[in-house]
Amino acid sequence: MHRRIFAPGVLAAATLLLAVPASAASFAPGAPGIGDPYYPASGNGGYDVSHYDLRLKYQPATDLLEGTATILATTKQNLSSFHLDLGLDVSEVRVNGRLATFAKEGEQELVVTPAAPLEKGRSISVVVRYAGKPSEVRIGGFTAWHRTPDGGVAAQEPDSAAWWFPSNDHPLDKATYDVSVSVPDGSQAISNGVLQSQSSKLGWTRFAWRSNKPQASYLATLAVGKFDVTTDRTASGLPVLNAYSKDLGDHGGAARASVERTAEVTEWLEGIFGPYPFNAIGGYVPNVTSGYALETQTRPFYSPRQFANGANVSVVVHEMAHQWYGDSVSVHHWKDIWINEGFARYSQWLWSEKEGEGTAQELADHAYSSRPAEDPFWQVEPGDPGPDKQFHIAVYDRGAMAIQALRNEVGDDAFFRILKGWPQQYAYGNAKVSDFVKYAEKLSKKPLAELFDTWLFQPSKPSAPAAAQARIAPRSAAEPVAPKSWKKIAETNTIHEH
Repeated sequence: MHRRIFAPGVLAAATLLLAVPASAASFAPGAPGIGDPYYPASGNGGYDVSHYDLRLKYQPATDLLEGTATILATTKQNLSSFHLDLGLDVSEVRVNGRLATFAKEGEQELVVTPAAPLEKGRSISVVVRYAGKPSEVRIGGFTAWHRTPDGGVAAQEPDSAAWWFPSNDHPLDKATYDVSVSVPDGSQAISNGVLQSQSSKLGWTRFAWRSNKPQASYLATLAVGKFDVTTDRTASGLPVLNAYSKDLGDHGGAARASVERTAEVTEWLEGIFGPYPFNAIGGYVPNVTSGYALETQTRPFYSPRQFANGANVSVVVHEMAHQWYGDSVSVHHWKDIWINEGFARYSQWLWSEKEGEGTAQELADHAYSSRPAEDPFWQVEPGDPGPDKQFHIAVYDRGAMAIQALRNEVGDDAFFRILKGWPQQYAYGNAKVSDFVKYAEKLSKKPLAELFDTWLFQPSKPSAPAAAQARIAPRSAAEPVAPKSWKKIAETNTIHEH
């Protein structure tokens, strides 16, 4: 045993420490993760953010991003230190106006130690000054920042925030946003929500955006470049803003012919899901090489390749459906992804039904019959697919089949009351798959656990008797191979291949 020898003065100090009340000695670091079983490093514990104020400057020519982030939060425990998620370099951190010490751990953990411990339930402000080139930041081996010929774009799932601002990077901690971005004159900055102001000074133009409803960090977006912008208002007064890179080439016309129908699609979705939950609508198509789209809140991101085969309104339907299912009501943990993707895919089926290109029933029948039982598709459980299969096509198509099975079981009246009631029940919050099952049972007054277990949680194709019970059946040889809309919907299967 090694015995430490204390000088008398040290003993006195130790005695004083023993006299400190237990409550004052119970401060502890906040957890470096929020507790998601798929992504243990995502998010952080110990506090809850209410607002992000991001004041940024970006130089497209060099990809240099400089930022000052002011984060308003409330402590959830007695904190001696806490974590933020950020990959860029930090020069200064202040907590409640006082300089704090900070250190970088791993690829994205910024550990902040305030000048004095923070008591539980306290409102705090955190100011972080930082800078770097987002495209050079690698977290988990990849970057979520797209370089374009005239700028850069932040849009990725399940993570993108750490490449451009410090955050509690998980859907469980949603907040409102003010994003103010200064770019060289001639460039534009596109973000979420409503453009509050635009001003120029000394060769730089500042764009100030506001997203005034709770928003998950991965749904915050930033695009800097040269865009053609169209603006309008819906019949109910919502501002509409769409933006298209000036160099989309052959994809430009098809992109515009699709995204310009966003207001029409939103109006139709309101009839299914209830009032639109946010302060603006739109979409943007930057000149990126990726192939996916993303439901960035109020202003979805679309890769030009989504329109390589011509206009595709179905992808707009998918991303706008997410504004209710995924954005307003967000996943509790990422294993609950079916709440996002199953309903967005089913919305495409309902659009097909509306357009007379195949009913949701016909699409469900074809999705069931077109894949044999030995297809690995059926081994994926949409209700808990695992992190490697989170965006597998089974989460979309098998997930939508589960919704059609629900519709057949409860009838159209109860079914559409469920679709409209759910986003209002959990508006601006988070929910689990089990929450939806309970909600559907409550509104329909029917036991539904077995149905959802069969279609969401079994690693095998539902048997013929189970399919018959759900009134989902193989299509007969006399019928067309696939409904008319099947091919166009299938073109969006890479929609979230991140």
